[in-house]
Amino acid sequence: MPTLTSVMAELKKKGTEKGRIMYSRYGMPPGRILGVSIADLKIIAKTIKGQQTRAYELYETGIMEAMYLAGMVADGAQMTRKQLDDWAAGAASMPMISEYTVPWVAVENPQARYLAMKWIKSKQEHVASSGWCTYAGLLATQADDALDLGEIESLLGAVVRGIGGAQNRVRYTMNGFVIAVGAYVHPLLKQAKAAARQIGVVSVNMGETACKVPLATADIEKAEKTGKLGHKRKTIRC
Repeated sequence: MPTLTSVMAELKKKGTEKGRIMYSRYGMPPGRILGVSIADLKIIAKTIKGQQTRAYELYETGIMEAMYLAGMVADGAQMTRKQLDDWAAGAASMPMISEYTVPWVAVENPQARYLAMKWIKSKQEHVASSGWCTYAGLLATQADDALDLGEIESLLGAVVRGIGGAQNRVRYTMNGFVIAVGAYVHPLLKQAKAAARQIGVVSVNMGETACKVPLATADIEKAEKTGKLGHKRKTIRC
């Protein structure tokens, strides 16, 4: 069975300078990246699938690829609220972790909605971003009748009122939340469209990348035209 030492050795072996440069352009801390591709992480993940303890150990290393790998392997349903809070807190300066890894596992947990709402209120940019992404993940995976539509509509209003003054990555994830409401929650399509029109073009510093902030009105319209509105996903992992 692979050990933490052997997995970390494999990660270091797969790291490249090209990968390190790419991740640093996405804002990852240079001292905490190895440059391992997502494709290679998926291969390594298969060798430790189901090893929950190994996932915890990997996350605790503080190395971005190890933390990302942990999210690919961990079962969020088995994690405690404290563990999820710790993962959210530990994702500072790493959008790939705060906006992907943490929400992946949080959405699987029975406390997901509670945590999403708690994190959204955080003054820490990375924690608030995890909150918006986690709630967006719930919209994508849970049936509409399992969602609190009143709360979601209230959150749409909070986005409209607060996105202009929100922190950089929080603006990005707020925009994503509006898109998720429009794409996945059919009863609130009208409200999501209205919110998307009101927020318009959202300005976010995307670092030294060619990435662009999605235009919420366009993404919702695209989902509508392709007949994908309201189609739920089994998982938000990618």
